[in-house]
Amino acid sequence: MMTPELRSRLLAGLQDGSIVPYLGCGVLRDVVAVEGGRPIPADSDSLIIAMNGGKPMSPKLMYEFPRAAMNVELKRGRSAVEKFLTQTYGQTAWTRAKLHDWLKALRPPYVIDINRDTQLQDSYAEVAHTLIVGVARIGGTDYRFKLYERKDGAYQEITLEQANPALPILFKPMGTPVPKPSYIASDADYVDYITELMGGFSIPAFLKTRRQGKQYLLMGLRLNRDTERMVMADIIYGAASPAGWALIPEPNDKERRFCKKLGLEIVEADWSELVDPAPVAV
Repeated sequence: MMTPELRSRLLAGLQDGSIVPYLGCGVLRDVVAVEGGRPIPADSDSLIIAMNGGKPMSPKLMYEFPRAAMNVELKRGRSAVEKFLTQTYGQTAWTRAKLHDWLKALRPPYVIDINRDTQLQDSYAEVAHTLIVGVARIGGTDYRFKLYERKDGAYQEITLEQANPALPILFKPMGTPVPKPSYIASDADYVDYITELMGGFSIPAFLKTRRQGKQYLLMGLRLNRDTERMVMADIIYGAASPAGWALIPEPNDKERRFCKKLGLEIVEADWSELVDPAPVAV
């Protein structure tokens, strides 16, 4: 339950940086295309259907987007998946999410967003920040990330040594079309990325230091899929004890067990109750 006391505590922690927002696909549920009004494909099923021209794929492939993306990659090449994601998130105009407008007003110093859209980046476009983008299956480096600094209204790629650890950090582990399209999408991408995440090569050293002792607030994220659970568990490594909160209406037993294991307290409330609380009766 979202009590006034908990809400005040979460808001204060988000603002001072002791609590890190971790955004899942549910925070985009109110986003629609400017032309036509179709909902943004954000969850696994809607992404698969959009990638397949508006039609469901076989039940086996509908299980999870990475599996369906792997099938498309094997048949049509990796570029086909990347082109779809770039057209969807980089070349289509979408309405603003209520969550992102709210978050823009708070501007937490560190945000994790596993969606592939650009709304979080848009919220910080006017302030200098560091963008960390997940990459997979690349040669010539052990690292599985690209670093960019937003300066004078534009991104420029930087090295690990050039990063300013004092700037706000936007972490987009599953990728983004801006400034350069890069995505973790297919099974093969996730295998590579998670392997290197577990080995410590998917997170910059300055963030490993900065994340120590943080608490996390999971919003719009269900924890039924092993892929998303593995990514999240490694990204919040080094969290405080307790590790934070997960806003999950009607959580199931699997989610309860997983959150208990990680030290996350489940709050049986939707993220909208934090963003737009119900008026208190007097």
